[in-house]
Amino acid sequence: MAGILVFVEQRDGEIRKASLQALSEAKRQGGAGGAVTAVLPGSGVGDAAAGLGAWGADKVFVADDSKLALYSAEGYAEAVVNAVEQAQPSVIFFAGSAMGRDLAPRVAARLGVGALADVVGLTLDGDSFTVRRPVYSGKAFATATTAGKNPQVISLRPNVFAAEELGGAGEVVALDGLALSIRAIVKELLAAAGGELDVAEADVIVSGGRGIKGPENFALIKELADAVGGAVGASRAAVDAGWISHSHQVGQTGKVVSPSLYIACGISGAIQHLAGMTSSKVIVAINKDPDAPIFKIADYGVVGDLFTVIPPMVEAIKAL
Repeated sequence: MAGILVFVEQRDGEIRKASLQALSEAKRQGGAGGAVTAVLPGSGVGDAAAGLGAWGADKVFVADDSKLALYSAEGYAEAVVNAVEQAQPSVIFFAGSAMGRDLAPRVAARLGVGALADVVGLTLDGDSFTVRRPVYSGKAFATATTAGKNPQVISLRPNVFAAEELGGAGEVVALDGLALSIRAIVKELLAAAGGELDVAEADVIVSGGRGIKGPENFALIKELADAVGGAVGASRAAVDAGWISHSHQVGQTGKVVSPSLYIACGISGAIQHLAGMTSSKVIVAINKDPDAPIFKIADYGVVGDLFTVIPPMVEAIKAL
C-alpha cells in the first residue's frame, strides 16, 4: 500500500482537534504500509502546517491561497484531489466533522472511489481496512472492508480515536498546480460570538432537554458544564423550542458526539438523541422519570428533579 493521506481542517489558522485525531490514527496504523501525508488548505496556514509533524505527518501539502480562506467545497476538494495525485495514497482519512462529512463524499465522487462514513473502529488487514460503523441510528453496527479502486475514503467519528503528540517534524511542501475554478464563493462568514467549546470536539458535555422548562434555566446547565470543564449541549426539543441555538444540538439531526463523559439533564432519551451520543464513554442521566429511556443506556442514573440535583453537584465539584 502507498500510505495514508489525511485532510486537515483548520478554522482561522487553528487546527481542529478531530483532524489531529485522524492524523494520529493514521500514524498508529503505520501509514498503511507507507507514509502519512497531510493536506492543509487555507490562507496563511504555513505556521499551523509546521506543527503537524508532531502529530504524525511525515509530509504536509499546504494549499495556501486567499480563495481558500473560508471553506469552499469546490476549492478544498480540488486541493485534496491534487494532493492525491502527488502522494498516490491508498486511503484518505477525513475527520467526521461537518466539514469532513461534506467534503469526503465530494472527493470520493471526483476520484470515482468508495467512501465509508462515521467509522468508529478500523483494523488493517493485509492491503485493506476492515471498519466498524454505526447504522440504524446507532442501534446496530456494520462491518465493512475497503475494496476496489484506490484510494478509499474513510471519515472517522470525532473523539473516538485519540490524538497523540508523538514529536518529530514533517516536511512542509507547497501544493502547486491549483486552478481553483470556484463557482460558489463565500464572501462573508457570520458566526455567533466565540468563546464556547464546540460539542463536536468536547471531551465532556452537559446537555439539557425539555425537562429544564425554559431558556433561562440553561444557565444551570452551563454552570455544571463550566464546573467540569465541558461544553453545553441540548436535545432537539430544547432547540426547537428556541431555548438555545442549533449549534448545541446533539442527535441525529444535530451533532454526533463521543465524549469521555456525557451528562444528560432532563432528557428523556428519544432515539434521535441517543443516535448522537451513545458512543460516549461514560453516560450520566438525571431525570425525575424512572422509566425514561435514557436510563437504559446510562452508566449512572440519578432519579430526581434536576433543579435539586445539579446545584449540590456543582458545589461538590467546585470543592474538589
